[in-house]
Amino acid sequence: MIGIRVIQPGILSLLQDQGRFGLHSIGLTTGGPMDKKAFRWANRLCDNSADCATLEITVGGLSLESEIHSWIAVTGADTALSINRKPVALWQSHPIAPGDRIELGYATHGSRNYLAVAGGFQSQACFNSQSTVTRERLGGLHQDGTALQAGDALPCSDMGQPKHLLRLPSALLSKVGTEKTALRVVLGYQQDAFTSLQKQLFFSSQYSITESSDRMGYRLQGPAIKPAIDGILSEGICLGAIQVPADGQPIVLLSDRQTIGGYPKLGSVLSLDLDRLAQQLPGSQINFKPISIEQAHNALLLDEQQFLNTQLEVIHV
Repeated sequence: MIGIRVIQPGILSLLQDQGRFGLHSIGLTTGGPMDKKAFRWANRLCDNSADCATLEITVGGLSLESEIHSWIAVTGADTALSINRKPVALWQSHPIAPGDRIELGYATHGSRNYLAVAGGFQSQACFNSQSTVTRERLGGLHQDGTALQAGDALPCSDMGQPKHLLRLPSALLSKVGTEKTALRVVLGYQQDAFTSLQKQLFFSSQYSITESSDRMGYRLQGPAIKPAIDGILSEGICLGAIQVPADGQPIVLLSDRQTIGGYPKLGSVLSLDLDRLAQQLPGSQINFKPISIEQAHNALLLDEQQFLNTQLEVIHV
């Protein structure tokens, strides 16, 4: 199948769909996009279904050449995007034709972009997903967990010329990436392993994202949190879980997390806030605040309604 060819792969560019579900029992993690909201908007701007595969580009430096007529959209970090060296906007769709050069610069604010193409990228699925998990050497274009390489051909369909293009409304676009609020945390049952003083210390402190952070988890540096127990029997780990190892430095577990673990967990970061966390670079300062399960449910419902009810601006071609 013809599609889009990789000229320059950038720092780290991976095929990602929604993820690989129902396989924790055999030790396979979920994977999928780090910033799920940006991923969903990229697909919606291309009139795609929610499960279409996109490219997740970390930091930037990607260069592609189209071999098809179609349209694309790029969302996420503030990054210079051009088609045939002409600057074009993020958060809206653009037509492409055979021979067009698509170039993404390096992020100036945020760290991850999502590039969707109409109809989605269509590599062979591995365990029912195209998502790339480099740690498990699973999925992706070559089904072995490797990042994109120069010369790779990304299969996607020739969709012809678009009848219209789509753009995120300017009122909503002005809010993208501007949130500076604390990451919301739902405390778990193992909170009882932490004294009230330790929990107060955690929620009143700032933490730095360390260089030892990746798609598996963000390791933090700050005031040490000491649980009353050294460990627990290994158990399943959810997205956003805050593990506290022996050194007391928290780890927020993300898309490529291990399926089980034996460190005490203070709670879990609300999934909506993981999108913001995923855009932060090492050295960034973050803090946390506790919320109830009911508040978490309300936030998720309101966000989903906003996503579904947002009317995209139509650009006639």
